Amino acid sequence: MPSDLYASDFTLQKQSFGNDFVWGVSTSAYQIEGAFDVHNKGESIWDRFVAKKGNIYKGHHGRVTCDFYNRFREDILLMKSMNIPNFRFSISWTRLLPDGIGRVDQKGVDFYNRVIDFCLECNITPWITLYHWDLPQTLEDKGGWTNRAILRWFEEYVTLCANKFGDRVKNWMVLNEPMVFTGAGYFLGVHAPARKGLKNFLPAVHHTVLCQTLGGNILRSLVSNSHVGTTFSCSEITPFSNSKKDVKAAQKADALLNRLFLEPALGMGYPTETLPLLKRLERYQRPEDEKNSIFDFDFIGIQNYTREVVKHSYTVPYLRVKIIKATKRNVETTLMDWEVYPSSIYAMIAKFNAYKGVNKIIITENGAAFDDNPQDENVHDHQRLSYLKQYLGQVLKAKSDGLKIDGYFVWTFTDNFEWAEGFYPRFGLVHVDFQNQKRLIKDSGKWYADFLGSTLL
Repeated sequence: MPSDLYASDFTLQKQSFGNDFVWGVSTSAYQIEGAFDVHNKGESIWDRFVAKKGNIYKGHHGRVTCDFYNRFREDILLMKSMNIPNFRFSISWTRLLPDGIGRVDQKGVDFYNRVIDFCLECNITPWITLYHWDLPQTLEDKGGWTNRAILRWFEEYVTLCANKFGDRVKNWMVLNEPMVFTGAGYFLGVHAPARKGLKNFLPAVHHTVLCQTLGGNILRSLVSNSHVGTTFSCSEITPFSNSKKDVKAAQKADALLNRLFLEPALGMGYPTETLPLLKRLERYQRPEDEKNSIFDFDFIGIQNYTREVVKHSYTVPYLRVKIIKATKRNVETTLMDWEVYPSSIYAMIAKFNAYKGVNKIIITENGAAFDDNPQDENVHDHQRLSYLKQYLGQVLKAKSDGLKIDGYFVWTFTDNFEWAEGFYPRFGLVHVDFQNQKRLIKDSGKWYADFLGSTLL
Protein backbone atom coordinates (compact mmCIF):
# COMPACT_ATOMS: atom_id res chain seq x y z
CA MET A 1 0.00 0.00 0.00
CA PRO A 2 1.08 3.64 -0.30
CA SER A 3 3.31 5.42 2.15
CA ASP A 4 2.01 6.85 5.39
CA LEU A 5 1.33 10.20 3.71
CA TYR A 6 -2.04 10.51 5.44
CA ALA A 7 -1.61 8.18 8.41
CA SER A 8 0.35 10.23 10.89
CA ASP A 9 -2.30 12.81 11.78
CA PHE A 10 -4.89 10.14 12.64
CA THR A 11 -2.79 7.36 14.21
CA LEU A 12 -3.44 8.51 17.76
CA GLN A 13 -7.11 9.04 17.05
CA LYS A 14 -7.49 5.53 15.71
CA GLN A 15 -5.84 4.21 18.83
CA SER A 16 -8.35 6.20 20.86
CA PHE A 17 -11.29 4.40 19.21
CA GLY A 18 -10.14 1.14 20.83
CA ASN A 19 -9.53 -2.41 19.64
CA ASP A 20 -13.21 -3.39 19.47
CA PHE A 21 -14.30 -0.51 17.22
CA VAL A 22 -15.61 -1.85 13.88
CA TRP A 23 -14.27 -0.31 10.66
CA GLY A 24 -15.54 -0.98 7.15
CA VAL A 25 -17.14 0.15 3.90
CA SER A 26 -20.74 -0.05 2.69
CA THR A 27 -22.30 -0.79 -0.70
CA SER A 28 -25.60 -2.06 -2.13
CA ALA A 29 -26.50 -4.64 -4.76
CA TYR A 30 -28.24 -2.53 -7.39
CA GLN A 31 -25.61 0.19 -7.16
CA ILE A 32 -22.60 -2.04 -7.88
CA GLU A 33 -23.54 -5.49 -9.21
CA GLY A 34 -24.75 -4.89 -12.75
CA ALA A 35 -25.59 -8.20 -14.50
CA PHE A 36 -29.22 -7.11 -14.33
CA ASP A 37 -30.56 -9.92 -16.50
CA VAL A 38 -28.00 -12.73 -16.28
CA HIS A 39 -29.08 -16.27 -15.58
CA ASN A 40 -32.60 -16.14 -14.14
CA LYS A 41 -32.55 -12.83 -12.26
CA GLY A 42 -35.97 -11.20 -12.17
CA GLU A 43 -36.83 -7.56 -12.74
CA SER A 44 -36.69 -5.21 -9.77
CA ILE A 45 -38.49 -1.89 -9.33
CA TRP A 46 -35.20 -0.14 -10.12
CA ASP A 47 -34.76 -2.11 -13.34
CA ARG A 48 -38.18 -0.82 -14.33
CA PHE A 49 -37.64 2.73 -13.03
CA VAL A 50 -34.38 3.39 -14.90
CA ALA A 51 -35.98 2.29 -18.17
CA LYS A 52 -38.39 5.24 -18.18
CA LYS A 53 -37.05 8.38 -19.81
CA GLY A 54 -36.55 11.31 -17.47
CA ASN A 55 -36.27 9.36 -14.23
CA ILE A 56 -32.46 9.28 -14.01
CA TYR A 57 -29.80 11.90 -14.64
CA LYS A 58 -28.82 11.79 -18.34
CA GLY A 59 -30.57 8.45 -18.75
CA HIS A 60 -28.01 6.57 -16.66
CA HIS A 61 -28.88 3.11 -15.34
CA GLY A 62 -27.47 0.33 -13.16
CA ARG A 63 -27.46 -2.46 -15.74
CA VAL A 64 -23.66 -2.68 -15.64
CA THR A 65 -22.48 -0.03 -13.14
CA CYS A 66 -19.32 -1.42 -11.39
CA ASP A 67 -19.83 -4.95 -12.77
CA PHE A 68 -19.29 -6.32 -9.27
CA TYR A 69 -21.13 -9.49 -10.28
CA ASN A 70 -18.20 -10.41 -12.52
CA ARG A 71 -15.43 -8.52 -10.72
CA PHE A 72 -16.16 -9.22 -7.05
CA ARG A 73 -12.86 -11.05 -6.54
CA GLU A 74 -10.92 -8.10 -7.93
CA ASP A 75 -12.80 -5.67 -5.68
CA ILE A 76 -12.54 -7.79 -2.55
CA LEU A 77 -8.80 -8.25 -3.13
CA LEU A 78 -8.51 -4.48 -3.51
CA MET A 79 -10.44 -4.12 -0.26
CA LYS A 80 -8.02 -6.49 1.41
CA SER A 81 -5.03 -4.52 0.11
CA MET A 82 -6.59 -1.41 1.68
CA ASN A 83 -6.78 -3.10 5.11
CA ILE A 84 -10.59 -2.93 5.17
CA PRO A 85 -11.78 -5.61 7.63
CA ASN A 86 -15.58 -5.39 7.22
CA PHE A 87 -17.66 -5.26 4.05
CA ARG A 88 -21.33 -4.31 4.11
CA PHE A 89 -23.29 -5.33 1.00
CA SER A 90 -26.90 -6.16 0.21
CA ILE A 91 -28.68 -9.11 -1.37
CA SER A 92 -30.64 -8.64 -4.58
CA TRP A 93 -34.05 -10.14 -3.79
CA THR A 94 -34.73 -10.95 -7.46
CA ARG A 95 -31.37 -12.70 -7.87
CA LEU A 96 -32.52 -15.28 -5.32
CA LEU A 97 -36.26 -15.26 -6.03
CA PRO A 98 -36.81 -14.14 -9.65
CA ASP A 99 -40.58 -13.92 -9.12
CA GLY A 100 -40.29 -12.41 -5.64
CA ILE A 101 -41.67 -15.57 -4.03
CA GLY A 102 -41.71 -19.26 -4.88
CA ARG A 103 -39.03 -20.40 -7.31
CA VAL A 104 -35.46 -20.14 -5.96
CA ASP A 105 -32.65 -19.52 -8.46
CA GLN A 106 -29.64 -21.58 -7.41
CA LYS A 107 -27.29 -19.51 -9.55
CA GLY A 108 -28.21 -16.46 -7.49
CA VAL A 109 -27.60 -18.36 -4.26
CA ASP A 110 -24.27 -19.56 -5.65
CA PHE A 111 -23.18 -16.02 -6.46
CA TYR A 112 -23.65 -14.77 -2.92
CA ASN A 113 -22.04 -17.90 -1.53
CA ARG A 114 -18.97 -17.13 -3.65
CA VAL A 115 -18.90 -13.52 -2.43
CA ILE A 116 -19.26 -14.56 1.22
CA ASP A 117 -16.68 -17.33 0.97
CA PHE A 118 -14.15 -15.10 -0.78
CA CYS A 119 -14.61 -12.39 1.85
CA LEU A 120 -13.89 -14.91 4.58
CA GLU A 121 -10.91 -16.27 2.64
CA CYS A 122 -9.54 -12.71 2.57
CA ASN A 123 -10.23 -12.22 6.31
CA ILE A 124 -12.95 -9.70 5.57
CA THR A 125 -16.13 -10.03 7.62
CA PRO A 126 -19.35 -9.85 5.56
CA TRP A 127 -22.24 -7.71 6.82
CA ILE A 128 -25.46 -8.28 4.88
CA THR A 129 -28.29 -5.82 4.33
CA LEU A 130 -31.44 -7.75 3.44
CA TYR A 131 -33.35 -4.96 1.73
CA HIS A 132 -31.64 -2.04 0.01
CA TRP A 133 -34.52 -0.76 -2.11
CA ASP A 134 -34.67 -3.24 -5.04
CA LEU A 135 -38.11 -4.81 -4.52
CA PRO A 136 -39.13 -7.43 -7.12
CA GLN A 137 -41.32 -5.79 -9.76
CA THR A 138 -43.72 -8.76 -9.64
CA LEU A 139 -44.47 -7.87 -6.00
CA GLU A 140 -44.78 -4.17 -6.77
CA ASP A 141 -47.37 -5.10 -9.38
CA LYS A 142 -49.37 -6.55 -6.48
CA GLY A 143 -49.02 -3.36 -4.42
CA GLY A 144 -45.49 -3.68 -3.10
CA TRP A 145 -45.00 -2.10 0.30
CA THR A 146 -48.59 -0.79 0.28
CA ASN A 147 -49.93 -4.37 0.35
CA ARG A 148 -50.00 -6.05 3.76
CA ALA A 149 -49.10 -9.28 1.98
CA ILE A 150 -45.54 -7.88 1.91
CA LEU A 151 -45.18 -9.41 5.38
CA ARG A 152 -45.66 -12.88 3.93
CA TRP A 153 -43.40 -12.17 0.95
CA PHE A 154 -40.68 -10.65 3.12
CA GLU A 155 -40.84 -13.58 5.54
CA GLU A 156 -40.16 -16.01 2.71
CA TYR A 157 -37.24 -13.94 1.41
CA VAL A 158 -35.60 -13.40 4.82
CA THR A 159 -36.01 -17.05 5.76
CA LEU A 160 -34.26 -18.07 2.54
CA CYS A 161 -31.34 -15.71 3.19
CA ALA A 162 -30.97 -16.85 6.79
CA ASN A 163 -30.98 -20.51 5.82
CA LYS A 164 -28.60 -20.14 2.88
CA PHE A 165 -26.04 -17.75 4.37
CA GLY A 166 -26.51 -17.70 8.15
CA ASP A 167 -23.97 -20.43 8.77
CA ARG A 168 -21.20 -17.99 7.79
CA VAL A 169 -22.77 -14.52 8.05
CA LYS A 170 -23.54 -13.35 11.57
CA ASN A 171 -23.89 -9.58 11.06
CA TRP A 172 -27.19 -8.56 9.50
CA MET A 173 -29.17 -5.39 8.79
CA VAL A 174 -32.86 -5.84 8.03
CA LEU A 175 -33.60 -2.62 6.11
CA ASN A 176 -31.67 0.26 4.62
CA GLU A 177 -33.10 3.72 5.30
CA PRO A 178 -36.84 3.00 5.35
CA MET A 179 -37.69 6.71 5.46
CA VAL A 180 -35.95 7.19 2.12
CA PHE A 181 -37.44 4.29 0.20
CA THR A 182 -40.95 4.97 1.49
CA GLY A 183 -40.71 8.76 1.24
CA ALA A 184 -38.92 9.06 -2.11
CA GLY A 185 -40.56 5.98 -3.62
CA TYR A 186 -44.12 6.02 -2.26
CA PHE A 187 -44.77 9.70 -1.47
CA LEU A 188 -42.68 11.96 -3.69
CA GLY A 189 -42.34 9.54 -6.57
CA VAL A 190 -38.74 10.53 -7.34
CA HIS A 191 -37.40 7.02 -6.67
CA ALA A 192 -38.72 3.62 -7.68
CA PRO A 193 -41.54 2.66 -7.86
CA ALA A 194 -42.57 6.29 -8.53
CA ARG A 195 -45.74 6.30 -6.46
CA LYS A 196 -47.05 9.49 -4.89
CA GLY A 197 -49.31 10.66 -2.11
CA LEU A 198 -50.32 9.73 1.44
CA LYS A 199 -52.50 6.86 0.17
CA ASN A 200 -49.30 5.09 -0.83
CA PHE A 201 -46.90 6.46 1.77
CA LEU A 202 -48.84 5.64 4.93
CA PRO A 203 -49.51 1.93 4.28
CA ALA A 204 -45.94 1.56 3.01
CA VAL A 205 -44.64 3.04 6.27
CA HIS A 206 -46.71 0.77 8.48
CA HIS A 207 -45.91 -2.42 6.59
CA THR A 208 -42.23 -1.48 6.57
CA VAL A 209 -42.27 -1.08 10.36
CA LEU A 210 -43.82 -4.54 10.72
CA CYS A 211 -41.31 -6.09 8.30
CA GLN A 212 -38.46 -4.45 10.17
CA THR A 213 -39.39 -6.44 13.26
CA LEU A 214 -40.44 -9.55 11.35
CA GLY A 215 -37.04 -9.72 9.68
CA GLY A 216 -35.25 -9.28 12.98
CA ASN A 217 -37.21 -12.10 14.60
CA ILE A 218 -36.51 -14.48 11.72
CA LEU A 219 -32.78 -13.78 11.77
CA ARG A 220 -32.56 -14.21 15.52
CA SER A 221 -34.43 -17.52 15.40
CA LEU A 222 -32.57 -19.05 12.45
CA VAL A 223 -29.01 -17.68 12.68
CA SER A 224 -26.94 -18.85 15.61
CA ASN A 225 -24.84 -16.15 17.29
CA SER A 226 -26.56 -13.55 15.15
CA HIS A 227 -25.83 -9.83 15.47
CA VAL A 228 -28.97 -8.18 14.15
CA GLY A 229 -29.51 -4.51 13.36
CA THR A 230 -31.26 -2.20 10.97
CA THR A 231 -30.27 1.18 9.53
CA PHE A 232 -31.81 4.64 9.55
CA SER A 233 -31.04 7.76 7.57
CA CYS A 234 -30.85 10.70 9.96
CA SER A 235 -30.03 14.39 9.87
CA GLU A 236 -29.76 17.04 12.52
CA ILE A 237 -32.74 19.36 12.05
CA THR A 238 -32.20 23.06 12.69
CA PRO A 239 -34.99 25.69 12.61
CA PHE A 240 -34.36 28.55 10.20
CA SER A 241 -35.21 31.02 12.96
CA ASN A 242 -36.24 31.01 16.62
CA SER A 243 -39.85 31.76 15.76
CA LYS A 244 -42.41 29.37 17.22
CA LYS A 245 -43.54 28.32 13.76
CA ASP A 246 -40.03 27.46 12.59
CA VAL A 247 -39.23 25.61 15.82
CA LYS A 248 -42.42 23.60 15.46
CA ALA A 249 -41.57 22.90 11.82
CA ALA A 250 -38.19 21.53 12.92
CA GLN A 251 -39.85 19.29 15.48
CA LYS A 252 -42.20 17.89 12.85
CA ALA A 253 -39.35 17.31 10.40
CA ASP A 254 -37.38 15.54 13.12
CA ALA A 255 -40.33 13.27 13.92
CA LEU A 256 -40.68 12.34 10.27
CA LEU A 257 -37.03 11.96 9.31
CA ASN A 258 -35.41 10.70 12.53
CA ARG A 259 -38.06 9.08 14.75
CA LEU A 260 -40.71 7.48 12.56
CA PHE A 261 -39.19 4.01 12.16
CA LEU A 262 -37.11 3.76 15.33
CA GLU A 263 -39.68 4.52 18.00
CA PRO A 264 -42.19 1.78 17.08
CA ALA A 265 -39.37 -0.78 17.38
CA LEU A 266 -38.65 0.53 20.87
CA GLY A 267 -42.29 0.12 21.92
CA MET A 268 -42.99 3.85 21.84
CA GLY A 269 -45.43 3.79 18.93
CA TYR A 270 -45.53 6.39 16.20
CA PRO A 271 -44.66 10.04 17.11
CA THR A 272 -48.23 11.22 16.56
CA GLU A 273 -48.13 13.93 19.24
CA THR A 274 -45.48 15.81 17.32
CA LEU A 275 -46.80 14.87 13.90
CA PRO A 276 -50.62 14.46 14.09
CA LEU A 277 -50.67 13.49 10.42
CA LEU A 278 -49.46 10.06 11.48
CA LYS A 279 -52.77 9.37 13.22
CA ARG A 280 -54.01 8.42 9.77
CA LEU A 281 -51.90 5.29 10.10
CA GLU A 282 -54.63 3.88 12.34
CA ARG A 283 -56.66 2.78 9.32
CA TYR A 284 -53.90 0.32 8.41
CA GLN A 285 -53.28 -1.01 11.93
CA ARG A 286 -54.56 -4.19 13.51
CA PRO A 287 -54.79 -4.78 17.27
CA GLU A 288 -51.64 -6.94 17.38
CA ASP A 289 -49.51 -4.58 15.28
CA GLU A 290 -48.14 -2.44 18.10
CA LYS A 291 -46.69 -5.51 19.81
CA ASN A 292 -45.46 -6.90 16.48
CA SER A 293 -43.57 -3.67 15.80
CA ILE A 294 -41.26 -4.11 18.80
CA PHE A 295 -37.83 -5.68 18.45
CA ASP A 296 -34.72 -5.51 20.60
CA PHE A 297 -32.07 -4.89 17.95
CA ASP A 298 -28.49 -5.74 18.85
CA PHE A 299 -27.41 -2.54 17.12
CA ILE A 300 -28.84 0.44 15.29
CA GLY A 301 -27.07 1.66 12.16
CA ILE A 302 -27.24 5.41 11.73
CA GLN A 303 -26.45 6.99 8.37
CA ASN A 304 -25.61 10.64 8.51
CA TYR A 305 -24.23 12.95 5.86
CA THR A 306 -25.47 16.45 6.70
CA ARG A 307 -28.00 18.56 8.56
CA GLU A 308 -31.22 20.15 7.33
CA VAL A 309 -32.39 23.69 8.02
CA VAL A 310 -36.18 24.02 7.87
CA LYS A 311 -38.85 26.68 8.15
CA HIS A 312 -42.61 26.83 8.36
CA SER A 313 -44.36 27.09 5.00
CA TYR A 314 -48.09 27.35 4.28
CA THR A 315 -47.48 26.25 0.69
CA VAL A 316 -46.18 22.77 1.53
CA PRO A 317 -49.09 20.33 1.91
CA TYR A 318 -49.59 18.15 4.97
CA LEU A 319 -46.41 19.05 6.89
CA ARG A 320 -46.20 22.83 6.37
CA VAL A 321 -42.42 22.39 6.49
CA LYS A 322 -39.92 23.57 3.91
CA ILE A 323 -36.26 22.57 3.71
CA ILE A 324 -33.93 25.47 2.93
CA LYS A 325 -31.44 24.15 0.39
CA ALA A 326 -27.79 24.37 1.36
CA THR A 327 -26.85 26.25 -1.81
CA LYS A 328 -29.22 29.04 -0.77
CA ARG A 329 -27.54 29.36 2.63
CA ASN A 330 -24.02 30.19 1.38
CA VAL A 331 -22.41 27.20 3.11
CA GLU A 332 -19.91 24.58 1.98
CA THR A 333 -21.68 21.80 0.09
CA THR A 334 -21.08 18.48 -1.62
CA LEU A 335 -22.23 17.60 -5.15
CA MET A 336 -25.49 16.38 -3.61
CA ASP A 337 -26.19 19.93 -2.40
CA TRP A 338 -25.69 18.69 1.15
CA GLU A 339 -24.08 20.99 3.67
CA VAL A 340 -20.73 19.90 5.06
CA TYR A 341 -21.60 20.05 8.75
CA PRO A 342 -19.44 17.63 10.78
CA SER A 343 -21.10 18.23 14.16
CA SER A 344 -24.32 16.75 12.74
CA ILE A 345 -22.93 13.24 13.15
CA TYR A 346 -22.17 13.96 16.83
CA ALA A 347 -25.70 15.29 17.27
CA MET A 348 -27.19 12.12 15.79
CA ILE A 349 -25.04 9.85 17.93
CA ALA A 350 -26.20 11.79 20.99
CA LYS A 351 -29.84 11.70 19.87
CA PHE A 352 -29.88 7.93 19.44
CA ASN A 353 -27.97 7.43 22.69
CA ALA A 354 -30.82 9.17 24.50
CA TYR A 355 -33.15 6.22 23.75
CA LYS A 356 -32.92 3.65 26.56
CA GLY A 357 -33.74 0.79 24.21
CA VAL A 358 -30.83 1.39 21.84
CA ASN A 359 -28.15 -1.13 22.77
CA LYS A 360 -25.36 -0.28 20.38
CA ILE A 361 -24.81 2.29 17.63
CA ILE A 362 -22.75 1.87 14.48
CA ILE A 363 -22.30 4.47 11.77
CA THR A 364 -23.24 2.28 8.81
CA GLU A 365 -22.90 5.08 6.24
CA ASN A 366 -21.03 8.36 6.07
CA GLY A 367 -19.25 9.93 3.12
CA ALA A 368 -19.34 12.64 0.49
CA ALA A 369 -19.58 13.21 -3.26
CA PHE A 370 -17.24 15.72 -4.86
CA ASP A 371 -15.98 16.45 -8.35
CA ASP A 372 -13.12 13.96 -8.73
CA ASN A 373 -10.67 14.41 -11.60
CA PRO A 374 -8.08 11.65 -12.21
CA GLN A 375 -4.65 13.05 -13.06
CA ASP A 376 -1.67 10.85 -13.95
CA GLU A 377 -3.09 7.77 -12.21
CA ASN A 378 -4.04 9.79 -9.12
CA VAL A 379 -7.25 11.24 -7.73
CA HIS A 380 -6.45 14.07 -5.32
CA ASP A 381 -9.82 14.28 -3.59
CA HIS A 382 -8.81 16.68 -0.84
CA GLN A 383 -12.38 17.76 -0.09
CA ARG A 384 -13.51 14.18 0.60
CA LEU A 385 -10.42 13.53 2.69
CA SER A 386 -11.12 16.63 4.75
CA TYR A 387 -14.79 15.66 5.09
CA LEU A 388 -13.99 12.16 6.37
CA LYS A 389 -11.43 13.43 8.86
CA GLN A 390 -13.79 16.09 10.22
CA TYR A 391 -16.72 13.70 10.61
CA LEU A 392 -14.52 11.00 12.14
CA GLY A 393 -13.22 13.61 14.55
CA GLN A 394 -16.80 14.16 15.70
CA VAL A 395 -17.32 10.39 16.07
CA LEU A 396 -14.22 10.23 18.24
CA LYS A 397 -15.45 13.18 20.27
CA ALA A 398 -18.73 11.35 20.89
CA LYS A 399 -16.86 8.26 22.04
CA SER A 400 -14.56 10.32 24.25
CA ASP A 401 -17.61 11.98 25.79
CA GLY A 402 -18.89 8.56 26.85
CA LEU A 403 -21.57 8.09 24.19
CA LYS A 404 -22.21 4.63 22.77
CA ILE A 405 -20.62 4.39 19.34
CA ASP A 406 -19.10 1.12 18.21
CA GLY A 407 -18.23 1.33 14.52
CA TYR A 408 -17.91 3.33 11.33
CA PHE A 409 -18.49 2.31 7.70
CA VAL A 410 -17.60 4.67 4.84
CA TRP A 411 -20.09 5.14 2.03
CA THR A 412 -18.79 3.89 -0.26
CA PHE A 413 -16.02 1.61 -1.48
CA THR A 414 -16.17 2.27 -5.23
CA ASP A 415 -17.93 5.00 -7.17
CA ASN A 416 -21.30 3.60 -8.22
CA PHE A 417 -24.81 4.24 -9.51
CA GLU A 418 -26.31 6.85 -7.18
CA TRP A 419 -30.00 6.25 -7.83
CA ALA A 420 -31.80 9.17 -9.50
CA GLU A 421 -28.52 11.09 -9.73
CA GLY A 422 -26.94 8.38 -11.87
CA PHE A 423 -23.15 8.37 -12.09
CA TYR A 424 -22.75 12.12 -11.59
CA PRO A 425 -22.03 12.13 -7.82
CA ARG A 426 -19.04 9.98 -6.88
CA PHE A 427 -18.84 8.84 -3.26
CA GLY A 428 -16.16 6.15 -3.59
CA LEU A 429 -12.80 5.72 -1.93
CA VAL A 430 -11.94 4.06 -5.24
CA HIS A 431 -12.51 5.80 -8.58
CA VAL A 432 -14.21 3.73 -11.30
CA ASP A 433 -13.92 4.48 -15.01
CA PHE A 434 -17.32 3.21 -16.10
CA GLN A 435 -16.14 2.89 -19.71
CA ASN A 436 -13.38 0.34 -19.03
CA GLN A 437 -14.03 -0.59 -15.35
CA LYS A 438 -10.54 0.49 -14.28
CA ARG A 439 -10.18 1.03 -10.52
CA LEU A 440 -7.98 3.77 -9.07
CA ILE A 441 -7.58 4.33 -5.33
CA LYS A 442 -8.19 7.99 -4.48
CA ASP A 443 -6.16 9.89 -1.93
CA SER A 444 -9.02 9.41 0.54
CA GLY A 445 -8.81 5.65 -0.02
CA LYS A 446 -5.03 5.68 0.46
CA TRP A 447 -5.48 7.58 3.69
CA TYR A 448 -8.19 5.20 4.93
CA ALA A 449 -5.96 2.23 4.07
CA ASP A 450 -3.05 3.66 6.04
CA PHE A 451 -5.34 4.65 8.88
CA LEU A 452 -6.79 1.14 9.12
CA GLY A 453 -3.36 -0.45 8.79
CA SER A 454 -1.84 1.49 11.64
CA THR A 455 -0.99 -0.55 14.72
CA LEU A 456 -3.02 -0.09 17.86
CA LEU A 457 -0.73 0.17 20.86
